[in-house]
Amino acid sequence: MKRLWGRKISDLALRDFLDILEWQALKKAKQVVYIDQWYPSSKTCSCCGHVLETLDLSVREWRCPSCQSVNGRDDNASKNIQTLGASMVRLGDVRRSKTAVAV
Repeated sequence: MKRLWGRKISDLALRDFLDILEWQALKKAKQVVYIDQWYPSSKTCSCCGHVLETLDLSVREWRCPSCQSVNGRDDNASKNIQTLGASMVRLGDVRRSKTAVAV
């Protein structure tokens, strides 16, 4: 089927998954929040908000040039996505607090 319809069948499967997710959320009185797929969640420091210009996929940990915190790629992205999602439904704020750095 994928050979006949190309990408449509893959998109249909994702849409079906999202429909099921939204249905379950509605049933449990929860909310599904969509964020922009191009939001730089891996390249943004979850401590100070500094955004790197480039970040190669092979880099799994990186040090923020602003606050010197060490960020694991996946953990950092999950914190940024959670913060952005919370701010979209007005549960939090995207602005970051200033962190203390020992010198």
